[in-house]
Amino acid sequence: MKKCKITVMRVACYQDLMAQYENPIEHACDMKEGMVFITNGWCKPEGMCDSAWESMSSFVMALSHSAEDFYEGWMKNKKSAMISCNDGFRPVSFLIEALDEDAENEL
Repeated sequence: MKKCKITVMRVACYQDLMAQYENPIEHACDMKEGMVFITNGWCKPEGMCDSAWESMSSFVMALSHSAEDFYEGWMKNKKSAMISCNDGFRPVSFLIEALDEDAENEL
């Protein structure tokens, strides 16, 4: 099993949708562009948003177990996936890449 690198590529914020549909919340997301997380195999890295993890965990699981070429040519790098969290008001896009480094045996 391999480690995976997860990079926050883009953080969007749809103020118009928030104003129309969302109840005000003080703190919604800690993700910042450029943040990097390294998984130990398919385990959720510390500091990763639970909601974002739910959106990407199946891809991390597959990539950490050497899967590649999702959707027959979707990604230029066959050992990667671009996944967004499921927050419709402030979606975050993550690039997930399988690394050549083996996961530690703490799984």
